[in-house]
Amino acid sequence: MEDKKTVKPMNQTITLDNREKLRVTGVIDVESFNEESIIAVTELGVLIIRGAELHISKLNLDSNELVVDGDIFSLEYSDGETGKSKSFFGKMFK
Repeated sequence: MEDKKTVKPMNQTITLDNREKLRVTGVIDVESFNEESIIAVTELGVLIIRGAELHISKLNLDSNELVVDGDIFSLEYSDGETGKSKSFFGKMFK
């Protein structure tokens, strides 16, 4: 018999209010954050949020929701790379 796997459809909503408040759904994890950038793993890839005075005001991984306050400059998707530089061995053994 064949195993049938149910694939959950990927949905994501991004709402940006006046470049000061960002709401993102579909967030699986937050990999790193500081006042200038937040790296979030989402159902659609890695989302890099850049800005100034960034603060995570809400993170609920049960409902896959992230809310960020601050001056938001850019949102960038990456397919797996987190924007962090690879280690010496990671660069050597591509």
